[in-house]
Amino acid sequence: MSYKHLFQRSLAAAPDRLHFAAHSHHLWPDASWLGHQAAWQDAARLADHKWGRVMEAIWPVAQRHVSDELRLPDPSTVVFAGNTHDLILRIVSARVEHPLRVLTSDGEFHSFRRQSQRWIESGRIALDTVPTGERFTERFLAAARSGRHDLIFVSQVMFGSGEVFTALADLAALADPKGPWIVIDGYHGFTAMENDLSAVADRVFYLAGGYKYAMAGEGAAFLHCPPGFGQRPEITGWYAEFAGLEAPPGQIGYATNAMRFMGSTFDPSGLYRFVAVRDMLADEGLTTAAINAHIAPLREQLLAGLTGTPLADAELLNPGGDPRARFLAFRSTQAAAWKAALDAQEIVTDVRGEVLRIGFGLYHDVRDVRRLLDALPSLSA
Repeated sequence: MSYKHLFQRSLAAAPDRLHFAAHSHHLWPDASWLGHQAAWQDAARLADHKWGRVMEAIWPVAQRHVSDELRLPDPSTVVFAGNTHDLILRIVSARVEHPLRVLTSDGEFHSFRRQSQRWIESGRIALDTVPTGERFTERFLAAARSGRHDLIFVSQVMFGSGEVFTALADLAALADPKGPWIVIDGYHGFTAMENDLSAVADRVFYLAGGYKYAMAGEGAAFLHCPPGFGQRPEITGWYAEFAGLEAPPGQIGYATNAMRFMGSTFDPSGLYRFVAVRDMLADEGLTTAAINAHIAPLREQLLAGLTGTPLADAELLNPGGDPRARFLAFRSTQAAAWKAALDAQEIVTDVRGEVLRIGFGLYHDVRDVRRLLDALPSLSA
């Protein structure tokens, strides 16, 4: 089965390219083109009044799509921003402790890794870091249960290795509005894994966005905010006070739902794309489970064909089990050289340190995997 017909514009734009980096930058389906056009057309047609349509039509539909995907009890717990970094800043700003005691892993994405290092320099936080690897979940939970932390931040899927953190319920059991707060970075898990947060939605923050497997591009990051956690973020924009306009004079008002984490004027085109892509998937009957069912045999085809290629001797960091990441991570000192050699053949992968990552998307089929396999024996051992 092939779904290339849903990606005709992206595939036709670079017909010789073989894109196996869906985990890093997912190709956009044709529906996103229609969504992007709709954002422009609404701006031209409605001018100043476009914000009524954005906030009263596009925004709540986008909230519903996120809520349905994550099985959240209430779509109003979802707020959007241009990127997850903005949302991380607002979460941390809602804590008053100085220094804020934070627990995390050494496998977090740059948006949190870099910011946390700068916060250490400034004295804003004190950071404990649990190394990823063998028995990570067990070790991380032990550290989380120590009672030493105000905020616990961990990825659902480690962006470098594809390692999956499976103990969300155990972590959520520790959460309290007074601390600790639990923040799950779901960027490599959202729409890549089947998620059901219904049992923990009242206790964890969940961050993700449209750039990767949601196939909507940038500008559609979101945060699920548990009720009662972070009522008054210090970093705040004027959108956050819409529902708090009846606050007493001189007091800064905040919405009681997720809008309390809002910023200010934003580019809504990412939300238009997100809604258009989600609507397309619904029309096609393509749930996350269905997409994974399409991708699973392609992953197995690649793994079965590695014999006799240099990748067969690399360390596969995420060999199997369910749930799993939608990319394979191969560790080798030759990783960067392999990426460059594949680039020369217009086969796109990516590298993190000594890890070559090969990611799968809905736009792949068995012919694509065969072309990749045909290229692998030529790589240097």
